Amino acid sequence: MSTSDIDRTTPDSRLDPHTMSPARRWNYWLGGKDHFLVDRESGDRIAAAWPAIRTAAREGRAFHGRAIRYLAHEAGIRQFLDIGTGLPAPGNTHEVAQVIAPESRVIYVDNDPMVLAHARALMIGSQEGATSYIDADARDPAAILSAPELTATLDLRQPVAILLIAVLHFIHDDQQARQIVADLLDAVPPGSYLVATNMTKDFLDPQTAATFDAMFARGHADTWPRDRGVFGALFDGLELVEPGIVPISEWRPDTLERPAPADVAMYGAVGRV
Repeated sequence: MSTSDIDRTTPDSRLDPHTMSPARRWNYWLGGKDHFLVDRESGDRIAAAWPAIRTAAREGRAFHGRAIRYLAHEAGIRQFLDIGTGLPAPGNTHEVAQVIAPESRVIYVDNDPMVLAHARALMIGSQEGATSYIDADARDPAAILSAPELTATLDLRQPVAILLIAVLHFIHDDQQARQIVADLLDAVPPGSYLVATNMTKDFLDPQTAATFDAMFARGHADTWPRDRGVFGALFDGLELVEPGIVPISEWRPDTLERPAPADVAMYGAVGRV
């Protein structure tokens, strides 16, 4: 389904081709087709200042796949709450989990109308499991947790993996980010997991970091970087899965050849309740 198909089929007035969408921009960096000119312009502006952004996008997707495989295979998780889903791409949460455990149940959450239209059309799970979608914002955990789609699909008395991949850095208030995570974790039982990533400047050289700061000040960058300490505080009280808080390319890598931390500039971690 292309952006033109979405234009004709979705009645959602929020689909604005003149306002940049992080989900569509991410799709552009990954080489997808579901984006508008405004998304490409924003993506190109960032890539001009930091050419490694496409590498970071690919590594973010690879981290996602490795984390899901760990959860489904080693941790035995069968329920997934994927918040800030983004546009469908190879290796969606239900695809990875249900290859390992066809009975896996997955809820996708996003408030981008193009994401939702694509998800409903393309994200069809296994017969043994279940896949559903919630139109909601990560900033409102209560709305997510009370949505009828969630209660019909997931059993919150059983462990759930909460995925916040490449979404928390759009929450610019650190206290708000911690509260979102706390509210979500309060709703799930022991044995559940948190998977999260966040952009960081910890690995950037001073010139690149200064360039990012200038772009952020002008409104040309919209991710809020967190250092290791601030990001790690999101996992307070959880048991970190080895290797702990690391650049996403270093979390249980499946290849010896991987980019330098400065080329991904993103922390990732998995923690157990």
